[in-house]
Amino acid sequence: MNEEQRVRKTGYLGPEGSYSSLAAKQLSPKSEQVPYRSFAEVVNALLSGDADEIVLPVENTLQGAVTQNLDLLYANPQLYAVCEYVLPIEHRLIVRKGTKLKDIERLYSHQQAILQCSAFLSENLPNARIIYTDSTMQSLSHIKEKGDAGIVGSHVREDGFEFIDGNIADEPKNFTHFLLVKKGKENLPAHSRRIYFAATCPHEPGALLKMLQILSVYDLNMTKIESRPIKNSPGEYCFFVEFEGDISVKNVKAALDRLSEYTKNYKLLGCY
Repeated sequence: MNEEQRVRKTGYLGPEGSYSSLAAKQLSPKSEQVPYRSFAEVVNALLSGDADEIVLPVENTLQGAVTQNLDLLYANPQLYAVCEYVLPIEHRLIVRKGTKLKDIERLYSHQQAILQCSAFLSENLPNARIIYTDSTMQSLSHIKEKGDAGIVGSHVREDGFEFIDGNIADEPKNFTHFLLVKKGKENLPAHSRRIYFAATCPHEPGALLKMLQILSVYDLNMTKIESRPIKNSPGEYCFFVEFEGDISVKNVKAALDRLSEYTKNYKLLGCY
């Protein structure tokens, strides 16, 4: 079978039905969808060649950056984001049929989902034991009796289960930003609306301002900035910056060249 005939494999945080699987179907609808148990496994699948591309959440409107995935993108120089998708998120409390809110003693879900529903949980389930799972969908496998519950997406439909109440997220308008990531710079698109990079600044006064002024000089609009502490270097930070720009345009290329010259540990994370 030649390369054109082979079905592309897209890795994501499983199992089937997770938010990552929904994003994977939108970002790569014709590929074979392959679930993995953790984000580290998802990235390793791409690096090893077991997957041709992967889907990673990098930001949520309620909880901010998914820092583990930012670190994974930055730590692996071969990885580049080539496409994005913003997924609306609606969290629902799921239980075995016949379970009432007062019956719940244990609550299972991914840490991000738990955090995004903290107000509801504090008011309605203050004494429930919180148990983190690798994904929201994985919580279903732990719901065995009336004392168990999980938090999943509103799209989930399973025999023997039902929802209690409606959307339980702290904010009704909740979105997660996903990136489609491939191995190799040659996979970057020829044109883009946004560009994403990471870098550390020189240890000098006004270093961050000088870095951002490069974008200003080239008339480029910054859309996002996050900072992450550098491991084993107390007081130093890596900045993750997204800005509007077409990767093929001359002034954008010039800005990226200038950024790579001025900053330390510069890495183009992708464009989309």
